[in-house]
Amino acid sequence: MGRRRSSGNRRGFILAALVAVGACVLLFLMHRPPICTCGRVELWHGALDSGNSQHIADWYSLSHVIHGFLFYALARWLLRGKPLGTRLAAAVAVESAWEILENSPIIIDRYRTATIALGYSGDSILNSMSDIGMMTAGFLFAARAPVRVTIAAGILMELLALVVIRDNLTLNILMLTWPVEAIRQWQAAL
Repeated sequence: MGRRRSSGNRRGFILAALVAVGACVLLFLMHRPPICTCGRVELWHGALDSGNSQHIADWYSLSHVIHGFLFYALARWLLRGKPLGTRLAAAVAVESAWEILENSPIIIDRYRTATIALGYSGDSILNSMSDIGMMTAGFLFAARAPVRVTIAAGILMELLALVVIRDNLTLNILMLTWPVEAIRQWQAAL
């Protein structure tokens, strides 16, 4: 049984990597820039400007870690009894699909019209791959940490982003699906 589970984990992890590579290829075919058009690669880009979603990590990376927490919980519920690798592959597939959708003209335009991301032009491929990596880190953290620690970490990340940039995963979802002008004005006052 242990050997079969180990083999299933290995296959799942390989599948997760292949899905991420497939997303990278699709983003390239969508003509996404490989790196920031500024010509630099930064490990951390903390400013709220055109460099957002162009480098390895920024404040929105926290949202992708939280995606991992949520996808772990969902995969644990929906794929009960499946190896961790299989559940991770499913989570990487969902995150990859989001990265592709997020970089489509319809979502880029939605961000520009409904949120404070007025100059948003989509992600660089480097940032999208980092976002998938951040989700994976969150997923694997949630797989090992006690539930209460994962929930506390998610709440802390949401609050940190809210305080620092007046945005977080919760507000991002709200503003994309049901924009609230008062929230948009509050966010723009930063």
